[in-house]
Amino acid sequence: MAQGSGPPILFLHGNPDSSELWRDVIGRMNDRFRCLAPDLPGFGRSPTDPDFEGSLAAMARWVATVLDDIAPGRAVHLAAHDFGAIFGMAWAITHPDRVRRIAVGGFPFFPDYRWHFWGRVWRTPILGELSLLAMNRWLFSREMRGGGPKLDDAHIDATYRLLSPRTKRMILRLYRATDPGHFAAWQPGLKSLLAEKPTLILWGEKDPFVPVDYAERFEGAKVVRFPDCGHWFPAEEPGDVAQLLHEFFADGAGQEKDGTP
Repeated sequence: MAQGSGPPILFLHGNPDSSELWRDVIGRMNDRFRCLAPDLPGFGRSPTDPDFEGSLAAMARWVATVLDDIAPGRAVHLAAHDFGAIFGMAWAITHPDRVRRIAVGGFPFFPDYRWHFWGRVWRTPILGELSLLAMNRWLFSREMRGGGPKLDDAHIDATYRLLSPRTKRMILRLYRATDPGHFAAWQPGLKSLLAEKPTLILWGEKDPFVPVDYAERFEGAKVVRFPDCGHWFPAEEPGDVAQLLHEFFADGAGQEKDGTP
């Protein structure tokens, strides 16, 4: 998805979503910004890269490759959620010259995090495969609504339609490759990034997957909580999210470069 013109924003989604997660946000921002929203590898309409092994370094390389294609030579704002935020922060830490401002939420990036119930299931061989085979429309809807109480049926249906066997395989690959202990080596880079780049942390207070307390752990960042939202706040409150992002990304327009880093 690519819409609008102006300073570029890279929107990254998570699991089990696609770029459609950001559609209603982008529709409110494309009058002032160039909104770029790729599907993560294996998700949505994106093919699976057989060489993508799911490590944090591989996530960073994937984002860098995508940006070289869709925004060559440009520094971008980052708006990312869930696994998309893990991809995005790994990339931003290793490519700080390519990122301007950062707005992220609903994701773990600390080594003491413990995966939620479904994360533990998907990390378990055989059990993970069986759970996704059994993931019918009813169960999918129940779990998404439990994690995002303000999600509507249209969004849930659209997300379920894109939950292909390819996506299910990538879900298993990502969760099994992402051991929270791996975040330890990235903490110095995260600290440097937060000290250098203006950062906005967004979080739904009813998120059952990554507790809202994690929002306060990004040192120096501004934190905004959504009291009535769960995990999928970009789809639950797209108007409020768009307004916050619009103000945050426009705030430094006079001081920061629009174009090459």
